[in-house]
Amino acid sequence: MSFADPWMLLLFVPWAFAAWRLLRRGRNRGIKFSALNRLPASNGGWRAWLAGLVPYLLLLGLALSVLAAARPRTASGHERKSVDAIAIAMTVDVSGSMNALDLAPAGTVRFTRDMTRLAVVKKLFAQFVEKRPDDLIGLVTFGGFASTRCPLTADHAALLKVLDGVQVSSARNEESLTAIGDGLATALLRLKEAKPVSKAVILLSDGVSNAGAVEPGEAAESAAKLGIKVYVIGVGTDSEVVPVIGRDFLGREIVANGYSGFDEEQLKSIASVTGGRYFAVNDREALEAALDEIDQLETTELDADVYARWTEHFPLFLLSGVLLAVLAVTLSMLATRRLM
Repeated sequence: MSFADPWMLLLFVPWAFAAWRLLRRGRNRGIKFSALNRLPASNGGWRAWLAGLVPYLLLLGLALSVLAAARPRTASGHERKSVDAIAIAMTVDVSGSMNALDLAPAGTVRFTRDMTRLAVVKKLFAQFVEKRPDDLIGLVTFGGFASTRCPLTADHAALLKVLDGVQVSSARNEESLTAIGDGLATALLRLKEAKPVSKAVILLSDGVSNAGAVEPGEAAESAAKLGIKVYVIGVGTDSEVVPVIGRDFLGREIVANGYSGFDEEQLKSIASVTGGRYFAVNDREALEAALDEIDQLETTELDADVYARWTEHFPLFLLSGVLLAVLAVTLSMLATRRLM
């Protein structure tokens, strides 16, 4: 048995002091009385015995509670297996054009925010992550600047929570900016020291690169030198004017026609230079098909580290400790009332 939070065992220090106070010998409990033969022979009977038992029950209950706080557990299974794993940096465009609604189902009359390009992409990327439980996956976003939202991790539950919170930049001076080169460069930095031999970037963008310190071509050449392939998903339509969710001058959310730039040639070039592939996507079905194809690429057999499944025992310790403490208090109250 081991403890998930062993530092909680430090609570035994105040517990030991309390035990010393309750159980120390030689306490003055009586009064001076010389004629002891005149006192009654009775010593209080079973009630007095219960009163003496109370400190031990209370201390035992507190000790069990401290152990519960340290979360005792046992390993219920160990496993070592070979897996097909790669390191993937998901790199997502969060510029203002990702609020476009051209991926909404055909014939939609009432548009909502869960129909935007970004909302559809997040949902499908979540499905992609769930299909690859053994991979190290990280998340980088870029609009006017690039940001690492989640480093490479095998904790996909945490990654999906971060992905769920990704939103289009609300800063007005950044809505029209797209730093594709910075986003790709940031993803490469995250992958450079990753342990898996096979590494890949999944770059999703719908805009024209018009910001950032790194040119997309330079970032693509760096990826090629590092042996990292970039799979590019271009989300856009042939129409320059598409419905977009925005806000009016009063801050109210509205749907209006907006301009949606789309530099497909640049995105194709990034994929070509790195030896990856480009996917032209303009509807839900095509985007899902692209992710399914990427799911089949670039796997490498690796030996996974030993891991363990744990069986937690703290509920039993906590319940026992609470019951003993309640019993001790109850007996104390009963004995005090009877002995008075």
